Amino acid sequence: MIMRKLFLTWQDKKSRQWFPVGKLIFDGKTYCFFYIEGALEAQKEANFQPLVSVPDFRAIYESDELFPMFYNRLMPDSRPEYKQTIEILCIPEDYNDPLAFLARTGGAKVTDNFEMFCYPKLDEKGEYNLHFFAHGLRYLPECSIERIGKMNQGDKIDLAHAFQNPYETNALQLHTRDNFIVGYCPSYLLGDMNEVRQYKDIEVCVERINKSAPLQFRFLCRLIFPQMKNYRPFATKNYKPIVSEISATIENLEITFA
Repeated sequence: MIMRKLFLTWQDKKSRQWFPVGKLIFDGKTYCFFYIEGALEAQKEANFQPLVSVPDFRAIYESDELFPMFYNRLMPDSRPEYKQTIEILCIPEDYNDPLAFLARTGGAKVTDNFEMFCYPKLDEKGEYNLHFFAHGLRYLPECSIERIGKMNQGDKIDLAHAFQNPYETNALQLHTRDNFIVGYCPSYLLGDMNEVRQYKDIEVCVERINKSAPLQFRFLCRLIFPQMKNYRPFATKNYKPIVSEISATIENLEITFA
């Protein structure tokens, strides 16, 4: 059985620190949501509170329908801009998967400080693939924005430590081979990506450039990194379920997204 996993992350606005707080799993029939250990850390460090619709840190919530927290972040296909949005996200038009939509957009809203991302896809080569939109473009000089507009699908991008970042000591910036900074790796990926970089190279390439889209959807990247012995993505303590009843079998199944 192929499962789909989506992580829910929350940012403390005061410290700007991101915490993984929950996990949504879909088995093709039932949605299952539960909090993970990062929620307890966020509560301790930044007074994070559980969502009103899923108020118990130690409960397992199941539903035949997508929970309101996630559903309210989707775009109805009746909206006139839906087709263009699917194009921007680089999702096949007939691929009707709400979790894929949320994974690509991040599900961010101006009214709160949550964001979402998916468990990476394991391809036929035994490599993990993960898409994300480059962050921080609004802080870049105009020459960097112009350089992004000239990139093409498949172009290779380098990852490097952003030592001058005052908010993230382990921040990773994206830069072209001709030394233009073209964005930053999302904060919620930094822990795993910095761990992988200690042992293996991570390939980053251009998946799509949306020249006329808002900056947050301008530059879609694809991360590619190999499997490693005794390593699974997002398996550190903060990503573990708070409740022990969550099946290890469910936790370990791979997922796939477009």
